[in-house]
Amino acid sequence: MNIKQTNNRNGLPTKKDIILAFLSSTLSIGLIIVCFLHHNWAKQTWLFILGWIILIVGFLPLMMTYSAFLKKTSKSKYKDWVKGKVVVNVGIYGVVRHPMYLSFMLIIIALIFISQHWLSVIFGIPIILYLYYSMIDEEKSNIEKFGDDYKRYMQKVPRANFLLGIIRPLQHKRKET
Repeated sequence: MNIKQTNNRNGLPTKKDIILAFLSSTLSIGLIIVCFLHHNWAKQTWLFILGWIILIVGFLPLMMTYSAFLKKTSKSKYKDWVKGKVVVNVGIYGVVRHPMYLSFMLIIIALIFISQHWLSVIFGIPIILYLYYSMIDEEKSNIEKFGDDYKRYMQKVPRANFLLGIIRPLQHKRKET
């Protein structure tokens, strides 16, 4: 898990951020171990298969993220993107604001379904909550950094609801015609 930057004056992560990231990483490792040791523990084949489908789908937003950045920024502006100087709103970022967090959440859910062990639920739920609250913190930081541009982006694109992110543009196109 990434340690996100906070709004403190020196731009360094706080002790709280470091502890939460460490705990989340530790839980993630535990979840992976439980998944390897106890896959399909409850013998629910449909959950096992659904888990693998979600796992494959969960990696798609990660791959689409890189493509979106390349579309938004030319090679000369790539450094601006890496330094966070532009709001990326194309590709997957035109569907959801936080595709990487969504991807990690889907992967966690997939591992829980693949494992079907009670420990995977105990490890997975706090990770998902951490990721969700990290999205909210990142949005606060982005509002400070980008101002009204990011607020307008937030109105157009949902936080992590992929289906709503696909439906909204289709609804706007229907209204225009």
